[in-house]
Amino acid sequence: MIKINIVCVGKVKEEYFKTGINEYAKRLSKYCDFNIIELEEENFQKIDNALIENIKEKEGIKIEKKLSGLNICMAIEGEQLSSTGLAELIKKQIDKGENITLIIGGSYGVSDKIKQKCNKLISFSKMTFPHTMFRLMLTEQIYRAFTIINGSNYHK
Repeated sequence: MIKINIVCVGKVKEEYFKTGINEYAKRLSKYCDFNIIELEEENFQKIDNALIENIKEKEGIKIEKKLSGLNICMAIEGEQLSSTGLAELIKKQIDKGENITLIIGGSYGVSDKIKQKCNKLISFSKMTFPHTMFRLMLTEQIYRAFTIINGSNYHK
């Protein structure tokens, strides 16, 4: 069974997002070994551009330790895939027997070093979303991909 990890910086505080994420995680358990790995967000008070880069670098060190298999960074400049495109990508990894790690950065994004270490950059949109909402959206899209792969009626 393929292992899919979402490595993300920060915690989900809102109960309604937790409920949705947990529901899709439960549904995914029949298709894959699905895990969400939460990394501690760096503390900051005053922000300037130099500090932002420093925060991304520190968070990047934590992310780098979790990279495994096909590493995909969620980044606004990445390729935009359809749901069927994501399903095809996941299916290729299933056929190869290679795990997938998806990365969601912190409030300021992901360091360039981590983006360079990843095999692929994916974007859902040019819009910006709250990280907790995006985590729910990504989890749902992974579930949708497995329903496409398995011919379920979920995806229409």
